[in-house]
Amino acid sequence: MAGITVTYELKDSGVLSGLNGLLMMFRNTQPMMAAIGTGLVASTHMRFVSQKDPEGQAWAPLNPLYAEGKRNARILTESGRLRNSINDQAGNGWVRVGTNVLYAAAQHFGVTIVPKKSDHLYFRMGGLFIQADEVTLPSRKFMGISRDDEDMIADTVQDFVMRLTKAR
Repeated sequence: MAGITVTYELKDSGVLSGLNGLLMMFRNTQPMMAAIGTGLVASTHMRFVSQKDPEGQAWAPLNPLYAEGKRNARILTESGRLRNSINDQAGNGWVRVGTNVLYAAAQHFGVTIVPKKSDHLYFRMGGLFIQADEVTLPSRKFMGISRDDEDMIADTVQDFVMRLTKAR
């Protein structure tokens, strides 16, 4: 491979110690990733309170007929099951935030439901019996990383680096 090769020798023990500490920290990033995951779960939970997506846009309002029969006025929060299912897993170099609730994707991305074995969909809503060719659930994004989340991630990484360098 053509190019320039630079060789250097670092002799400053303080700098060497700091660099070695950073390398050690980045060999095991699981604690930092766990902290990031905890922050992202909390942020996602707050979206169920604010009823806004990660970009700060309000979720689509409920169908008024459906809203009439709900026990809870908040969108995506009839029982709290979806919100309470948001969890995180962290490992060395990664963090995963998500849910195992089957209907989560339909709520997040939106979906059009069509009958499979019948000509129409039949259901009750607002005390009425409804017959429809299809039903569309609008997208209500609750997962994602907001600008505030990006700041939290940067602050978390910086805090871990600062703790490491102070311990040296």
